[in-house]
Amino acid sequence: MNVPAPGLPARVRIHEVGARDGLQNEKTAVPTEVKAEFVHRLAAAGLTTIEATSFVHPKWVPQLADAEQLFPLLADVDADLPVLVPNERGLDRALALGATRIAVFGSATETFASRNLNRTVAESLTMFEPVVARARQGGAHVRGYLSMCFGDPWEGAVPVHQVVSVAKALLDLGCDELSLGDTIGVATPGHVQALLSALNEAGVPTDRIGVHFHDTYGQALSNTLAALQHGVTTVDASAGGLGGCPYAKSATGNLATEDLVWMLDGLGIETGVDLAALTATSVWMAEQLGRPSPSRTVRALSHKE
Repeated sequence: MNVPAPGLPARVRIHEVGARDGLQNEKTAVPTEVKAEFVHRLAAAGLTTIEATSFVHPKWVPQLADAEQLFPLLADVDADLPVLVPNERGLDRALALGATRIAVFGSATETFASRNLNRTVAESLTMFEPVVARARQGGAHVRGYLSMCFGDPWEGAVPVHQVVSVAKALLDLGCDELSLGDTIGVATPGHVQALLSALNEAGVPTDRIGVHFHDTYGQALSNTLAALQHGVTTVDASAGGLGGCPYAKSATGNLATEDLVWMLDGLGIETGVDLAALTATSVWMAEQLGRPSPSRTVRALSHKE
């Protein structure tokens, strides 16, 4: 039954990350053709924003070494196809293939910035500055990912003011939107509301914020609901619950897109996503990977069938 709750948005845009964030953590290589089919199936299920790949050096993320081969195979996909770029070299590669939506990936903590980007937070922002500027000059939409917004496995709890400071810096560079990442899944709803309120107080409007929760402690959906109650309308999720973070070993899977859609459908919130088609896609992808999907909704619906 669809039973709306007061104070929630009428529609949510799901930023699907399964093809990039989901597959980058796989231990065995996923064929390029399978990745392309995955993106096509996700689009057919109604997802309108599908993060396609990352133009990062193959040494760091070998699973996404085929970005140049994959992206042209997606030319007929009727969806926005953001790609992650780590630096100007990655941007050059992406723009050469016609990418029009770019993402950069920053950190709210120094330790993760050092381990993930081999730079301080300030140095990483300096590195992103020409990337964002050039992408914007070329007419591209730019998203800024901010990881470790709630907790860091090396530094512990991350102060809200620290996250706000880096978030504002990313937006000041020219990012069109900001994705707040709970990279190790330690956030709880009150913490989510506190961070969103602090960002608003610092002049960051809610309509430029997306949320990216991991389900390490089973809190991803409750944290998402807290964000929706605050007015957030962009939610990152990964089909079948694929993925984590290769640089933070305590990071388990992303919020499963099917689990998110089940909740949103029940609340009467529009997404444009066909849950049955999406579930079938994740079952198919699980077969390609040789293991069952961790998504509870995928398991429930596929078991019923």
